[in-house]
Amino acid sequence: MARETIEIQVEPEAARAYSSASEEQRRKLDLLLSLRIREATRPGTDLETIMNEIARRARERGLTQEKLDELLEDG
Repeated sequence: MARETIEIQVEPEAARAYSSASEEQRRKLDLLLSLRIREATRPGTDLETIMNEIARRARERGLTQEKLDELLEDG
């Protein structure tokens, strides 16, 4: 399968986690991100619905609305 490299901005913690991951873990993360980007940009896909689902899951994992808003404002 052909691959291309892109550059995305992430939180420092995410960058550190990716950098410290094993090569196998990075390949899995690359695949996961690729699939999520394709899903989010598919015709007929409601990006807001996807973002709301991601936010809901983040809250379930302890991310507060305030922190989420702060992260979104930084973008």
